[in-house]
Amino acid sequence: MEDKQSRYIDTITDDKHDWYAIRLYTMKQEEVARFFTEKGIEIFIPKQYTAEEDKQGRVHQKLKPVVRNLIFVKKTMEDTDFKRLIYQSNFKMSVLTKAEDNSKYSIIPHDQMYEFRLMCNPDIHLRKFLSAEEARLKTGDAVLVKFGPLKGMTGRLVRSSKKYYLLKEIPGISVMLKVSRWCCVPQ
Repeated sequence: MEDKQSRYIDTITDDKHDWYAIRLYTMKQEEVARFFTEKGIEIFIPKQYTAEEDKQGRVHQKLKPVVRNLIFVKKTMEDTDFKRLIYQSNFKMSVLTKAEDNSKYSIIPHDQMYEFRLMCNPDIHLRKFLSAEEARLKTGDAVLVKFGPLKGMTGRLVRSSKKYYLLKEIPGISVMLKVSRWCCVPQ
């Protein structure tokens, strides 16, 4: 287990590029991902293990996307060039925009996306995914984790089901990881 987690962490790098969140209006998430990777653009799809039963009645753990209509794409070009690339594709999709100005894309800063991708490690079991609306309903203080495996991460300390979680919000989806409140300090 520890080896799987360290391998996952080694695949996540922060190269100081910001990210876009893209809402898909198609069920072809893997084809959209392939479209961007063929163009040389890095993508990220949050995934988790789900139990599936096969025809013989055996249960297997299968890695599946958390949300079927959301994909994150690394910002490696100007917005106008990226908009042109989106229009050239044969898929219905839109880049999430800022609520106050629908003409500007909602850019996810590289450091937030780096922490979010680390928190989406499918081998971590005490994790919950939330919609943006659900995350807005959670109250909590901004904290920095000072100790433990999440050391250095920032987010909001929230309580759910008598447990404490570190909540990381980005456009389109949020993730909560179990954390001890004693490891956190106000930010």
